[in-house]
Amino acid sequence: MDNMLQFMKLVGQLKRVPRTGWVYRNVERPESVSDHMYRMAVMALTVKDTSVNRERCMKLALVHDLAECIVGDIAPADNISKAEKHRREKEAMVHITGLLSEDLRKEFYQLWEEYETQSSSEARLVKELDQLEMILQAHEYEELEGKPGRLQEFFTSTEGRFRHPEVLELVKNLNEERARNIAGAGQSSSEKKTEQNCHTKPNPL
Repeated sequence: MDNMLQFMKLVGQLKRVPRTGWVYRNVERPESVSDHMYRMAVMALTVKDTSVNRERCMKLALVHDLAECIVGDIAPADNISKAEKHRREKEAMVHITGLLSEDLRKEFYQLWEEYETQSSSEARLVKELDQLEMILQAHEYEELEGKPGRLQEFFTSTEGRFRHPEVLELVKNLNEERARNIAGAGQSSSEKKTEQNCHTKPNPL
């Protein structure tokens, strides 16, 4: 089989790899890894900061989880060490990029390695976009389920991790919208409880 065709089929696998964190939280129809990376790439495209290479950010976003087409989405709950996770993903990347021509092989592998080692300002920004995309998705699932606050652990896991001004602004807006949803749900619940109490018949005894 032609190597480029095989490479594209491996990339296509990402459409069918669900994001493990959502699966473990019983989210209905959880997003795929490719869904996650696509919105990250769009986030990178909207970056206004001229001190970073926006095109490189987009490339990093599109490559950073490529190994998951072989190893799957390894989550913290899987109890696999960071070293073992890195070893598996590195092995997968060697195989995946080995299907490409020499110039592309080097570019894809270097992009993945740059993100893994967080060795550039672009890689660090994309890591923040990765976390931002995750909590935005969590917020959307809470809205879709009508259960504000249910996925709090994802927000807690990102506390203190954001540094870039543009990301901080988005996180601020997201948290404000989510807080309104949670407050609204609490008020609705309180009103429903009051209404139920009003309709409770007095004990004749």
